Amino acid sequence: MYKYLERCFPDLKKRGFVIGYDTRGQVTSSCSSKRLAKLTAAVLLNKDVPVYLFSTYVPTPFVPYAVKQLQATAGVMITASHNPKQDNGYKVYWESGAQIAAPHDKEILKCIEDNLEPWTGSWNETLVDTSPLLKDPLYEVSKSYIEDLENICFHRELNSTTSLKFIHTSFHGVGHDYVQSAFKAFGFAPPIPVPEQKDPDQDFPTVRCPNPEEGECVLELSLRLAEKEGARVVVATDPDADRLAVAEQLESGQWKVFTGNELAALLGWWMFTCWKESHPEGSSIENVYMLATTVSSKILQAIALKEGFQFEETLPGFKWIGNRVKQLLDCGKEVLFAFEESIGFMCGTAVLDKDGVSASVVVAEMASYLEDRNVTMAQQLTWIYETYGYHVAKTSYFICHDPLTIKSVFERLRNFSSEKRYPQSCGCYEILHVRDVTTGYDSSRSDKKLVLPVSKSSQMITFVFCNGCVATLRASGTEPKIKYYAEFCAPPGQSDKAHLEDELTKLLNALILNFLEPEKNGLIWRSA
Repeated sequence: MYKYLERCFPDLKKRGFVIGYDTRGQVTSSCSSKRLAKLTAAVLLNKDVPVYLFSTYVPTPFVPYAVKQLQATAGVMITASHNPKQDNGYKVYWESGAQIAAPHDKEILKCIEDNLEPWTGSWNETLVDTSPLLKDPLYEVSKSYIEDLENICFHRELNSTTSLKFIHTSFHGVGHDYVQSAFKAFGFAPPIPVPEQKDPDQDFPTVRCPNPEEGECVLELSLRLAEKEGARVVVATDPDADRLAVAEQLESGQWKVFTGNELAALLGWWMFTCWKESHPEGSSIENVYMLATTVSSKILQAIALKEGFQFEETLPGFKWIGNRVKQLLDCGKEVLFAFEESIGFMCGTAVLDKDGVSASVVVAEMASYLEDRNVTMAQQLTWIYETYGYHVAKTSYFICHDPLTIKSVFERLRNFSSEKRYPQSCGCYEILHVRDVTTGYDSSRSDKKLVLPVSKSSQMITFVFCNGCVATLRASGTEPKIKYYAEFCAPPGQSDKAHLEDELTKLLNALILNFLEPEKNGLIWRSA
């Protein structure tokens, strides 16, 4: 990393580098987030590079925010997010505050491979305690983050008087203190924490996996506490607080856990509603943007078509969203909201990455606004779909620990009936177009070339069916999974949601059976 930074930034030793970490691992263990952060700092301090090392654990969004705020050259967050407890890793951000993308990612790897032998002094952790080049940015960044967060607070007076109560769980991670501060900044009473999950614990003892995206099965403690406290809304941040899950109690007493796509429909509607309130003339709407990844719902596109703002898609992953948002901002555009279906949301542009802290309090403000009008979030979601068209989506994944099996699944689809020939149908469902991000092929275009960036290192194929369904198969970049995403996008006025769901289920069953062949390939299905 240092070698590449030295090459890219002549002023590296003036601008410095940001390092943050989560709460994984015992402090004394070799994979402790804190120890890895200190070792990273030691390497840079040994080369006389100023280091901004947070003195305690922070949410992942604080690192990209700090990189921009402090005008540093780059930064890393030591985290494995919601992965199993034995995992750990680096998340790298460039000077823009967005995650690294090509060519930086490949060049950094090359520099690592060329410098495998540790330098003298690389293990000298005492530099973190003695070097005058080390600074703690915690106070400055926390204060500035909250000030910027207030820019997307639109109803502070209503927030302070709402009758709604909120439950928050941080899943044994870093989120508790920071979500409490965010709610205070918006004028809310503090959310009620789940006591068993409030404090950091690298063993994640109360959940089978520390991922709120898994839904009601991992939110049980939150929901039971909400019922006890008379709270109707639960917000859950994952261990590094960059993702957000939300549940709402319905009139029946049952809980509605919103999918990432459903929550994005609500947040997209809300951010645009707030923008309209502050721009009653609407004169600059053509410069307003929202973004989503290609495997996420197209509901923002439907809203954009009707309301007049711009919508763009990116490849999966917030590194693509963050870098595209930076380009749009540099061109004088305004970005209100962006998301990926795996419960990652960016409200505003203070952080060019997903941010569960800001999203949690924006959801709270939206819920309070709706409560004041005797409307639930579930009811508002129905209104959105009735107004802009039902978007019925299903997303899940198969576990596969063998990379060669994953590769063979996708190669079979590229050579389905004969060499270099993709499937033309799936069961009784005819395929209209195929888009292959791995090879750069797009049958919908006259030149057959992909508009999106080609990503040869990842596996992803999208099928557009003649009945209007869009389905994507994708290998996860961080976990041993083959993910699938499918969605029917109905026009406004078509309200037979049950029929759409039934058709989507039938098509997905055919896709899994014919394209993934789970039994033959030893794939293990998981409900997402």
